[in-house]
Amino acid sequence: MEIGIQIRYAAWLTALPEVKQVTLKAAEAALAIEPHLQVRELSIVLADDAMVRTLNNDYRGINKATNVLAFAYGCNEECAALGDVIISLERTAAEAKQDERGLSDHLSHLVIHGVLHLLGYDHGKDDDAKAMEALETRALAGIGIDDPYAPSRRGEVQ
Repeated sequence: MEIGIQIRYAAWLTALPEVKQVTLKAAEAALAIEPHLQVRELSIVLADDAMVRTLNNDYRGINKATNVLAFAYGCNEECAALGDVIISLERTAAEAKQDERGLSDHLSHLVIHGVLHLLGYDHGKDDDAKAMEALETRALAGIGIDDPYAPSRRGEVQ
């Protein structure tokens, strides 16, 4: 399994020097949710608001930055490449500060959230959102991170 991590915004390394290790650990935790999939490739891009805004506008028609974008390649059980997850440092850092969470923990949450989208999970309906949140919480617990959806930690992941 190859998890490609591209740092497209150098400030990630200043904000979180261990960003690649944190990202890799979170991606592996998310992929463990669906161990039967034979995914051989996943791309994670650590970007800035400008890049995320451009992609969000170009592919979703929404001209603003968001915390995480996920672009699936249409994976099935025998796929090779799962897709791309793109995460904005500015959004991630602002949300971590607002929710009084560490940047590392919030980045892990967003990586897991993005990978779950690539695996086909969604949060458009209440029942789907609850199921996705439960999977996120389980994956985060597996890497020693507290439940971000606990009543005292109710942040928003888009």
